[in-house]
Amino acid sequence: MSAFAAVTTGKGIGAIAVIQLFGDSAEIIIKKIFEPVGKKPLVFKTGEILLGTINTGSETIDQVTLGCEGPGHFAINCHGNPLIVTDIMQLLQDNGAALLTTEEFLAKIFSAEKPSGQIALEAKLALLQAKTIQGTKIIVKQINAGLTKTIEKWLRDINTISLEQIKTGAEQILEDSKIAKLLILGCKIALAGPPNTGKSTLLNFLAGRQKSIVTDIKGTTRDWVSVQCIIGPLHAELIDTAGLDEAFGDTIEKASQQKAFEILDEANLVLLVLDNSQPCNQLDNHLLEKITDKKILTILNKTDLPAKFDINKLPENLTNTVQISAKSGAGIEELLEKIQQACGVVNFDLKTAICFTPRQEKLLKQLKNTRSNQQALSMITELVKGPA
Repeated sequence: MSAFAAVTTGKGIGAIAVIQLFGDSAEIIIKKIFEPVGKKPLVFKTGEILLGTINTGSETIDQVTLGCEGPGHFAINCHGNPLIVTDIMQLLQDNGAALLTTEEFLAKIFSAEKPSGQIALEAKLALLQAKTIQGTKIIVKQINAGLTKTIEKWLRDINTISLEQIKTGAEQILEDSKIAKLLILGCKIALAGPPNTGKSTLLNFLAGRQKSIVTDIKGTTRDWVSVQCIIGPLHAELIDTAGLDEAFGDTIEKASQQKAFEILDEANLVLLVLDNSQPCNQLDNHLLEKITDKKILTILNKTDLPAKFDINKLPENLTNTVQISAKSGAGIEELLEKIQQACGVVNFDLKTAICFTPRQEKLLKQLKNTRSNQQALSMITELVKGPA
């Protein structure tokens, strides 16, 4: 007899927290600690939601809703106060449940479902790398929906569907996978721009603590600083690069700027931070050349000062803008929304067919370029079953 429990909502204080319990003895534990409203006999039906209280002895810890997710699988929706969450988790442990991380918990559920097929096996391993709840859900959806469903349709209709339709479908999966990978593996966001435009102040504001040295001296940041944070469904690494301009100074400064360019090459999104209180001649051609092929969100900072920047003189690839004051926090909410929009994750359907391993990506790229129905069938079969 065994049971496993995990908090499956993000860390911190929120209105609601979700604690999941799964295993052979999960129902026994729930019957010990949960009292339904009206004191009706506890009969669990998949999909049913019950209102009641979590109790330890004669003391009530919290009023909750209890979701019956399936045989031996329950979701406790309690208040998000960390003290309440901790007390419920301790109570579950006292009654025999092993406490796991979200990733470990999902892996347990997945293993119990006895996955078959190459995609299911790959999903089991990929779950351990996912950095967000959304990411884990996307991977799980690829087993019975998403990628598997799409490939099975190709196999079923191989004699009636055109090769061009399959190739177009493969190309779409590859494109959607670029967005999904940001949700699964995380997003790297580089803050770039001329010196003294407020990059470090913005990083500190988003991080909620001082990570960069912030002064009024031009070019204070000589090297990169990074922080991890959550932006909507994204697990983001924000990187504050050294101030970039055309004039390379000493050896240390030159090395810092070279490292900054390497970070820009790896970034999924560039936040180009400009000073709204200065004329637009602050734009640096050397930097613009480096980011010409990147996704760019232009930030006009220091809106708490009189504006001198002419937004109409921005190049076409920099016209996705947001105005903020990193010093006061004005415009930050709009900035966070625009970051999510720029990354394409707003309202992303978790059931979308995507590839999540190098093997799948390689086969889909080959499939996208194939000219033979027989080759297409071979690649599709390998996607499902793995190499012969």
